[in-house]
Amino acid sequence: MALRRGVFVDEQGVDARIEFDGLDAEALHLAAVGEGEVLGVLRLLFEGDRVRLGRMAVRGDRRSTGVGERLAHAAIDCARRCGASEIYLHAQKHAVSFYAGVGFESVGPEFLEAGIAHVPMRRMLAVTGDPA
Repeated sequence: MALRRGVFVDEQGVDARIEFDGLDAEALHLAAVGEGEVLGVLRLLFEGDRVRLGRMAVRGDRRSTGVGERLAHAAIDCARRCGASEIYLHAQKHAVSFYAGVGFESVGPEFLEAGIAHVPMRRMLAVTGDPA
């Protein structure tokens, strides 16, 4: 939670009440850890056969080092193993190319969430044969 607070609340100015929305208890949380330190985090919310990826944050000094890509692939693999047909997210506009690089596609117009421009994206998941 400290990493999310640092990235979303402190860096981006998101209201803490929005960031910590009460859904964490029902989510599956993934973390990238290196040398005993948390480098990146995300959460997955399961909604029937769909999974929502959210709250992805990578430590500032570890961005563009592959941490986020590894976390995204772990989330995709987890969603697939849980039988989801789709994993979706609301990407901050600056992160759209990152998510496109791990197989997500834009599926709607840009909108504001927490005062930040976002784009809805998804990745359809095949039961078998869909490379992560």
